[in-house]
Amino acid sequence: MSTDTSAKATPGRTAYLVLGMHRSGTSAATQMLALAGARLPSNLMPGDEHNAKGYFEPWKIALFNDQRLRAGGGAWDDVFAFPHRPLPRKAEREWLNRAAAVFAEEYGEAAYPLLKDPRATVLLPFWRTALADLGVAARCVISVRHPLAVAGSLSRRNGFAVEKSLLLWSAYMLAAEAYTRDLPRAFVAYDALLSDWRAELARMEAAHGAGLPPVGARAAKAIDRFLTTDLRHNTGEAGMTAYGWAGALTQGVYDWFADAAADRPADPTVLDAAGRALARRQEEVGVLVSPVARDLDAARAEILDLKQRRAFEHDQELAAVTALVDSILAEG
Repeated sequence: MSTDTSAKATPGRTAYLVLGMHRSGTSAATQMLALAGARLPSNLMPGDEHNAKGYFEPWKIALFNDQRLRAGGGAWDDVFAFPHRPLPRKAEREWLNRAAAVFAEEYGEAAYPLLKDPRATVLLPFWRTALADLGVAARCVISVRHPLAVAGSLSRRNGFAVEKSLLLWSAYMLAAEAYTRDLPRAFVAYDALLSDWRAELARMEAAHGAGLPPVGARAAKAIDRFLTTDLRHNTGEAGMTAYGWAGALTQGVYDWFADAAADRPADPTVLDAAGRALARRQEEVGVLVSPVARDLDAARAEILDLKQRRAFEHDQELAAVTALVDSILAEG
């Protein structure tokens, strides 16, 4: 499927797409953009012990993306998720219609919808088509974090081997770059964002050739409170050559993104070569997602769906009780 859908989009609405690997600082970038004026979805995934300040992900879209990945035989932790594998035309159109419906449900007619779900990175050709169908243009923010820092986080949260996490990081980042070459985009280093978000926001706007509404004093203080160094739970300073083929490939990919995030010249043919190397390895070993892992992923999605629906129902019940008490007090 071609990613060149920008001609169909109209300039009236523009989505901000926060792309990158899981555990790479996409939540931090999303919160900053939300406080700067972009519109978060109606249903947000709550924080947990792995991200106490919140994920800022549209949980209904995250569940949808999990389902779409499984429909293509993959999952979020498929190290060969790049390149994207479209479904047959009729099936893909049905999924695109569903995507448009859930996007409309989450964002309504917001001028600047803000979509952050790492799964959308490897599904970006699909989502670009869905956005074009809706007449929504796109600006991209690609979050860059050291792969070993991501691997440390995934080891703690998911028990992944370092080699798997490195290849997974590479697949997501290769997808983020390849699928956005014809779009306004900005590469943002996670550590730089925590150190000086104002400078990174200015870089984003310059790269996009367009700005969000000016950040007021109150919003700036909120961003200062959110983007603190305690978000940096894992660091990655060492090289990756000790991790064999996976480490060597990932080191080359990371060097490219480190240059891009520092506004240094970066030749995309380096990434094209890495993508071909990953594709050759896939031909040798196949898709690295076990049936057990896929079933667990589906179960997790169902549990999250149930949890969120119960939380929503609880909020509704609490609001009804509060309104009843208020009316009784008013009558008394």
